[in-house]
Amino acid sequence: MSESLDTDKLEREVKSMYQDVAESADAAFHFETGRDLAERLGYDPDVLTYVPDAAIDSFAGVGYYFDLADLEPGEDVLDLGSGSGMDAFYAATKVTETGSVVGVDMTPEQVEKATALAAESGFHNVGVRRGYIEDLPFEDASFDAVISNGVINLSAEKERVFEEAYRVLRPGGRFALSDIVSEEQMPDSIKTDADLWAACIGGAEQIDGYTTSIEAAGFSVTDVRENTQYEFISERAANACETYGVKSVSLGATK
Repeated sequence: MSESLDTDKLEREVKSMYQDVAESADAAFHFETGRDLAERLGYDPDVLTYVPDAAIDSFAGVGYYFDLADLEPGEDVLDLGSGSGMDAFYAATKVTETGSVVGVDMTPEQVEKATALAAESGFHNVGVRRGYIEDLPFEDASFDAVISNGVINLSAEKERVFEEAYRVLRPGGRFALSDIVSEEQMPDSIKTDADLWAACIGGAEQIDGYTTSIEAAGFSVTDVRENTQYEFISERAANACETYGVKSVSLGATK
């Protein structure tokens, strides 16, 4: 009988790691954080000048997908696993004051930080709610676009995440994300390691299974591309990447 993942322990590990990301952006993680990473992945430095520095410092995304999201002024956007708010603020510059961006995150320290930054920086169209991406606290057909960066791999219920994203999108809405996937099935020793899940590796699903799950929720996948600029920095994480083809992709889909 295979080992099983302790989902309660996973939640504790993830909250602990991303509390650290919120509170000490210069700490050592399995992954890179900050402005240099964002710009290397494709974020526009000119747009980043409008994003609060503290949100950029805590940025722990794995790719760039805003070209796939194609956000327009006046649209309503939901950011799954919004962290300290970097992508939410970036999205807000696209939808302008006539639109809105709502972030959802389960880590209290991240929610508090993003909420404070929105208030301090005058982002009146950005709000952040504490919650779970598997059980979104929103009505059906509430958003024009759903975005997410490096978060869905952390969920033990990815199918639920995709179903919820589909539910809250309006007809014709877009789902754009970056995430960690694998080319090969990983062994239970990795998939049941809560620390490697929190590091965005243990929960990486094989890419074909990942896209199949998105399509099973009702989406049409339009784009999938590899983010070769992204790399893990700890030796343990890098070894898993080399052995099992763990990598970052950006993906676009429509409802």
